[in-house]
Order: sequence, then structure tokens, then C-alpha cells
Amino acid sequence: MNSPEMSGLSAHVLDEIKELPAKYPQPRSAVMPALDLAQEELGHLTPEAMSEVAAALELDPGYVEGVATFYSLFHLAPIGKHRFYVCTNLSCALRGADEIVDRVKKEIGVGSSDEVSSDGLFSYEEVECLGACEYAPMMRLDHRYYYDLTTEKVDALVAERRSSSPLTPTLSPEGERESRRPSSVAPTARPHPAASPPTSPASGEVKRKKKKADG
Repeated sequence: MNSPEMSGLSAHVLDEIKELPAKYPQPRSAVMPALDLAQEELGHLTPEAMSEVAAALELDPGYVEGVATFYSLFHLAPIGKHRFYVCTNLSCALRGADEIVDRVKKEIGVGSSDEVSSDGLFSYEEVECLGACEYAPMMRLDHRYYYDLTTEKVDALVAERRSSSPLTPTLSPEGERESRRPSSVAPTARPHPAASPPTSPASGEVKRKKKKADG
């Protein structure tokens, strides 16, 4: 990752970004994955980084900035290394999402979504539907989706990241689900329409196990 003094992108990341348009029918389709690469390297999107993305893709800088400001998973200011995206839409709200948000805030030591924890490790955001209503409450953390949340699970996730030992995606007999969605899944937009049920490998595996058990 670049040093704190640097706001631009490394040559390696720029090379990756320049290769993206060949994978899409139109160069504009490469903007979101390009911004994702930029944000992953810097932690958030700086004006310089967005200009570099635009130049690498040969697109208008205003268009690139417009995409970055439209989607809530792109950040224009520093955030925690680990950011909790907690769904607070209807299904999750009815199943305790507010309690999950309160627990996240308590465990990472912040009072609002515009704060970063004192150690720089954590921040959080309340988001619209992430497409896993049947497994509510749920959230996204470090590119993985966590379902059937409880306060105890929140405590464990925070503790794992404080000890630098992130959880490995698992599927236990009890039905605890974690999944890594395909990289093609778009970030949540403002506003975000109702999403369809999850199609992640983990949720599909759960359905197959249930079907086998019923048989």
C-alpha cells in the first residue's frame, strides 16, 4: 500500500486498471472494478486517484467521480481498515438490525458512522438491502457476507480482526453462513432498489443440505 503521504496509485495497480477494459464490452463498464482496485490500495478514493483511474481508462474524470459518489461502498474520506456494512432495511430491521448496529458501535468504540475507531481498525455504515433477506440480519465485512447475525457473532468478528486472524468462510452443520460474493456484484447504490435473494455458493449449499436432509 502507498505511504500515508502519497495519494496516487502505484504502477502495479494502474497496470491492472488498464487491463480491465478488455474484459468488458465498453470501457465505462470497467469503472467500478477500477475504483475498487484504487480504494483497496489507498483505503479511500482521493481526487488524484480518481483522476488516474479516468486517465488509465481514457474516460472523462467527471464521469469517474460521478460513479464514485453514487455508490455507497466507495469512500471519499478515510475509513477503518475493517468496515462493517450493516443492512438496516425492512427484513433485517424486523430481525434486530438496530441491535446489531448498536453492538458494532459499542465494540469498535465509535458513536456514529462518520467516526473511525481510535486504533484506526474499524468503522461502520448502515446500508440498504444487500440481498439476503431470508438470512436477516446480515452484513458485509472485508468482502464477505455474514448471515443470521447475533451480538455474540459481532463480538467474535471484532475480536478476530483485532488479533489479525480473520475468519475463514465456513458452513457449519448448525447453519452458520459466511460467503464471499462474486466480484461482479455491484456495491449498494443510493438509493438501492429491493434486491433478489442471495445466490452465493454458501446459500446454495445450505439449500442442498436441507433438501438432502428432508429426503
